[in-house]
Amino acid sequence: MLSACADMHVSKHPSPAVSSPDILDTTPAASAEQFTVQRTSLNTEESLLPTVRLDEAILFKVLSAEIAFQRGLWQASYVTFLSLAQQTQDPRLAKRAAEVAITARSQSEALTAVRLWSELAPTSDEALQNYIGLLILRNNTDEVSRILTEHLKEAPPHTRGILILKSQRMIANLKDTKAAFGLMETITAPYGTLLETHLALAQSAHINHDSKRARAEAELALNIKPDSELAILTLAQVLPDAQEATQRVSAFLVRYPNAKEVRIAYARELIEQKQYALALPHFETLLSQDNTDLTALYALGIIHIQLKQWEKADTYLRRYLAAITSEQSNDDEQESNNVQDPDSVRILLSQIAEERQDYASALKWLSLNEPNFDTQIRRAHLFAKQNDIPSARGILVQLKKETNVPLEQQQLIQAEALILRDANRNKEAANVLKTGLKEFPDNTNLLYDYAMITEKLGDFKDMENVLRKIIQLSPGMQHAYNALGYSFAERNIRLAEAQSLIQKAYRLAPNDPFIADSLGWVEYRLGNLSAAENHLRRAYGLRADPEIATHLGEILWIQNKKEEAKNIWRDAQHKDPQNTLLKDTLVRLNAQL
Repeated sequence: MLSACADMHVSKHPSPAVSSPDILDTTPAASAEQFTVQRTSLNTEESLLPTVRLDEAILFKVLSAEIAFQRGLWQASYVTFLSLAQQTQDPRLAKRAAEVAITARSQSEALTAVRLWSELAPTSDEALQNYIGLLILRNNTDEVSRILTEHLKEAPPHTRGILILKSQRMIANLKDTKAAFGLMETITAPYGTLLETHLALAQSAHINHDSKRARAEAELALNIKPDSELAILTLAQVLPDAQEATQRVSAFLVRYPNAKEVRIAYARELIEQKQYALALPHFETLLSQDNTDLTALYALGIIHIQLKQWEKADTYLRRYLAAITSEQSNDDEQESNNVQDPDSVRILLSQIAEERQDYASALKWLSLNEPNFDTQIRRAHLFAKQNDIPSARGILVQLKKETNVPLEQQQLIQAEALILRDANRNKEAANVLKTGLKEFPDNTNLLYDYAMITEKLGDFKDMENVLRKIIQLSPGMQHAYNALGYSFAERNIRLAEAQSLIQKAYRLAPNDPFIADSLGWVEYRLGNLSAAENHLRRAYGLRADPEIATHLGEILWIQNKKEEAKNIWRDAQHKDPQNTLLKDTLVRLNAQL
């Protein structure tokens, strides 16, 4: 209720008017309790609050204003808080008036209150930022320029750099980016020797799409302080040529190997580009500099997962998990390092164990998490991988009893069908899906899974009817076009229609490796070997999947590029020694690896 007078401390004894961490201190009086405002810290800024007595009249008005606001009478509440602020000269009451106006989305009244708040608390960053923010919303650049110019002029020299960067962030909210840049030039004109001036101007020019000026300002910042991490990161951000940006950052790290933030940023960019092997040594360097670096430990675990180096991934993620779950872990440090949820790390460790075919360990990691819906489905799949189909289905049956959410029910049907399909119990899988479709007849995911099972059972007519139904229900579902087209191509029938269907899928998802594979395969069936090779090389580049590798190898073998074909097949065999398509292809082509 008394939000404008928060953190009240009630004392049974008179207190002298001295500095106190409490905003209000009480002093007994003959007629009623009265309150004396002491010096306090306002928004981390030391401000001298006025010495006023919060008598019964003021207390009544504060209560009335809060009650009015709660009842939706924001105008009455606002007027009361604003008049009290003017009467007492207390910035907290002006702030409360501003909060009321902002909640009511009344910019004009909010600006009046924030202006008063800023006047009553001239050293408050919060007041200044709110004031500037509202002026920017109203596009009052002249007033913004005057206030920020005065603020920078009056600030102690050692704080000006930070204030310039804060000013740039506020001014960046202006819709007119050209005006924003002009405003930054004006207020920073007297401070051309400061690093932060040129960083702010670089950012502002970048937002204004002036890459030449942005680069020039970032270069000036680096000239002022060649080892500035913020300067090199700013330069990398504003350079229009990504390759040049990478080269500049790389050269910076050679010269300043201990630049931690730059190394992290550079390594993350490499990960974004999926250049995991190049990112790896940078995180190893970070860990060598600090063997408790959480960012490095987690990143190394993820990189080794991408590189399929399971043992190393397991080691790093175990160390990471131990660090974040330790009783000695510092909560603030974890927050600043974007610490992952321990449950998600244990899921990763479970997946690593699964890849190593250590299903007992995979189940053990999952058992340490809360047994939620997703975790239980993962447990079911792990039991199935150990050929314990009854236990796997038992988990799913129990989950069915516990949920009435349609989406979860559909997922359970799919999960059970997948477990049966992987166990080569295709007829049972088809029955599970057919039963599920009675309850959810137009669910395209269930329909698609059913179509794929009917194809395995050799019921191509039923498969085609189901896929055409999916296309009718969901014309944007590329997998349906691709599956139908590939089925025709694989059986070497209706090739023109197959090509048309796959091209439709390709237009919907041009970067899907399996659709690119289908496109290559139908071109092969049509006798267009060059086009087939191009599509299959692209598919293999997108994803080195054993089945894509098998198709690409066959195209190469037919064109007498046999050594390259063998190398690709060997790689596929190493990844999936039991792949049926690869085995059948090698036998059919009489190819020996």
